[in-house]
Formats: sequence, structure tokens, C-alpha cells
Amino acid sequence: MMMLDTEQAAARAWFEALRTRICTEFETIERESGSDSSFNYISWNRDNDPDAGGGGGVQGVMRGQVFEKVGVNVSTVGGAFAPEFAKTIHGADQDPRFFATGISLVAHMANPHVPAVHMNCRFLVTGKRWFGGGADLNPAIPIVEDTENFHATLKAACDAHGPGDYPRFSKWADDYFYIPHRGVHRGVGGIFYDHLEGSFQENFAFTRAVGEAFLDAFPRIVRRRMALPFTDADTAALLAWRGRYAEFNLVYDRGTSFGLKTGGNIDAILMSLPPVATWA
Repeated sequence: MMMLDTEQAAARAWFEALRTRICTEFETIERESGSDSSFNYISWNRDNDPDAGGGGGVQGVMRGQVFEKVGVNVSTVGGAFAPEFAKTIHGADQDPRFFATGISLVAHMANPHVPAVHMNCRFLVTGKRWFGGGADLNPAIPIVEDTENFHATLKAACDAHGPGDYPRFSKWADDYFYIPHRGVHRGVGGIFYDHLEGSFQENFAFTRAVGEAFLDAFPRIVRRRMALPFTDADTAALLAWRGRYAEFNLVYDRGTSFGLKTGGNIDAILMSLPPVATWA
């Protein structure tokens, strides 16, 4: 069993509590649609030398009537980076040992008018301690009202906390969630932040605010759009857009690379991939 200090334990406990609240809310939305779908939880342990840290997590997946495929993962792992990979990680250039705990969520929706969404919050310890995370909206058929509501909720969370810098974090999301080989953004943005160092309490409070903002904003958007009628052309647009999403996550996403290079659970790492996609 991994031995955690007070800050590590507090971060892990909150990420796990947020997972439970998000999954409960998503199951409630399924009930409202007439579906009885629920999350299936799979625990996993990191196969590693115990002296290197170990750890593991829980992968939660639901396939329903509203949420065609949604994964909500929590993990707490420790170990040592490979020397070359350590050079790419903040604070790991002098000491390759690390601790990481966090929550990661991706939802692919059945109705093309309901946007897909990604949310991630994490706390890492190397030679430094920092938080990272964010949330971004990924509609196949963008609706201005939804985009504006999502951004406004995240901006309010940023504005209420000292570490929250909405203009910088919003631009960071636009720059990060971009597919260079296609010349397009993955979605309509949100916020993205990383390497948030300094006061643990302030940065942890801000990270909690990001999680709460997501839990406030996204279910409202889902409920507004999940019963809208859609056409075969709308579905075709959704499947083509999902192909772009898959390309980004497999080629450019840091979280995918981090998980695969630190002995994470492959199914949990790749749960972000859509259930069905097309390439013309």
C-alpha cells in the first residue's frame, strides 16, 4: 500500500469523491431519459516493483441511451520515470521519482446535438508539487448558447480564485486542443492549466472549483439538448468529428502518453476513444 502525506491524501480523497458525484449525476440523467444504464467499475493495480511506488485506480464506464460511452477514471500511482521521459516532466529532471493522483473523464454522447466533453484534474509530486487540469467542450454541431454557458461557468470559477487566470487558461486550452495536421481545433475550448505551484491550499481550492464548475455546467447542457431530433446527416457529422477527436488523443494528448509510459491501465488510458467513428 502506498504511504501518502497529508496533501497527497487530501487530493486523492477529493478526486474520488468528485468521481462518485459525477457518476451519480450522469446515472440520474440516464434515468430521466428512461434508461436504467449505470456505471460498471473495474479496479486495477499497477504492475510495478513495490519499491518504486505501485498504486492503481478505478475505471468507471457506462454505455447508455444519452451517454453512448462515458468513462470516469480515478488513479493514484507512484514510481520512477524512465530517464529520457523524466527530462520531459516538470520537476523530474533531478529526481525521476513521482507521485500522481487525479480524475479523468471523457463522455461521448448519443445525440449529435449534445457535445462530447473532457475534464481532468490532477496533483503531481516530483522535485516539485503542482496541480493541473481543466475542462473543454467538444461538439460535433456547435451551439453558441452552450459554448457561452460553458465558458461563463469556468470563467466564474477562475475569477473567484487567485490562481485562476481565465484569459491565460482559455488561450492555453485553445493552443493545446489543436490538431496541427488537420489545421483545426478539437472543440470549442474551455480552460487548461498545468504546473500550478505555490500554495497547496489555494491551488487545491481552485482545482476543486474547476471540478464543481464542470459538474454545474455540463449536466445542464446535456438536459437542454438530449431530446432534440437529429438527422442521418447529423449522425454522419458526429462520426466524422469523432475521428478527429481520436486522432488528437492518440497523437498529441499528454495524458495518453503519460499513462502509457508510467505503466498505467491501458483500457483506462484509452477509454477516451469514441465507441464508433468514421474516416471518409
